[in-house]
Amino acid sequence: MAYTQEKYIKFAFYCKFAKKTLPLHAKLIYSYKNMAKTEISTLGEFGLIKHLTKDIKSMQPSTQKGIGDDAAVMHYGDKRTLVTTDLLLEGIHFNLEYAPLKHLGYKAAVVNFSDIYAMNGTPTQITVSLGISKRFSVEDLEELYAGIRLACERYNVDLVGGDTSASMTGLTISITCLGTAYDSDIVYRNGAKVNDLICVTGNLGTAYMGLQLLERERIVMQANDKATPAFEGREYLLERQLKPEARRDIIEQLHKAGIKPTAMMDISDGLSSELMHICTQSNVGCAIYEDKLPIDYQAAALAEEMNLNIVTCALNGGEDYELLFTCSLDDYEKLIPIEDVYLIGHITKPELGTNLIGRNGEELALQAQGWNAFKE
Repeated sequence: MAYTQEKYIKFAFYCKFAKKTLPLHAKLIYSYKNMAKTEISTLGEFGLIKHLTKDIKSMQPSTQKGIGDDAAVMHYGDKRTLVTTDLLLEGIHFNLEYAPLKHLGYKAAVVNFSDIYAMNGTPTQITVSLGISKRFSVEDLEELYAGIRLACERYNVDLVGGDTSASMTGLTISITCLGTAYDSDIVYRNGAKVNDLICVTGNLGTAYMGLQLLERERIVMQANDKATPAFEGREYLLERQLKPEARRDIIEQLHKAGIKPTAMMDISDGLSSELMHICTQSNVGCAIYEDKLPIDYQAAALAEEMNLNIVTCALNGGEDYELLFTCSLDDYEKLIPIEDVYLIGHITKPELGTNLIGRNGEELALQAQGWNAFKE
């Protein structure tokens, strides 16, 4: 999408949320296209790495050696080490027509942190590997790293290494996150038991509706240069899609309340998919209730406008990065004071299946649609 001066002014006017800490894409993309760029080849691979990491300092006591050697060195004492990796490919996982590089860097880091929190652990270090095509400049990568570093600062995580390579197919981001937890604190997917409570945090389907909004306005602006994006009043949807947050706050509150979930996952592929993972690995069934699903008003309003079923979006949209967990019925009274945690159902015997109970009491079998990166 080309941003002329006139289009940028229109866009910035309608995007009031661009004034936030991480301004949205029009402001950033326009500024990128109108600033002097430095070709990566002028620095070379080692010069680029040194340039991007020169001010990075370790925050975690477990980081004995960070960037600058053949391998980073960590020491975790008597804790277990948690490891997770996410791969993001341009054109598959993100679209740079509306995803600013700073947002993208932030999101790429946070989704890894979310995996560690979903194990009831604490993220401590990440490595970042990039595949970079010729169209990216040093300044572009500075923006990407600015987002990664901001995420690391906010979640107290050290960036300790990585790699860079030329790419023939656009931008590739691979982040590996290390975390720690005491063995007794780790929560797996396979611990749910019959009669356990099923809980989710935040709201569901909002990130998916943010994506639908971005895609709709991208198509409109491609077809009509004079069009202005209809984003006003929907800033929250865009933020949930472009700049998600990991639910560290919920993990901390559960710990303070003395609640250890029996099973837990973060919601990246949609509630249905994640809940069915828990049920399969725990050899149980489940019943969740349509009228208990937490749905944001902006998401519901946009779904109605776009003729989408908001319940389907909440079940299968994905990229919410909220927490889905089960806990003992004995923990019910402890759960009540915790804000932004919603009880949506309970675990049943495996022969009863995995079901959504509709508003009229009808039972519908859950389907794990999730998100298929290999589907054309």
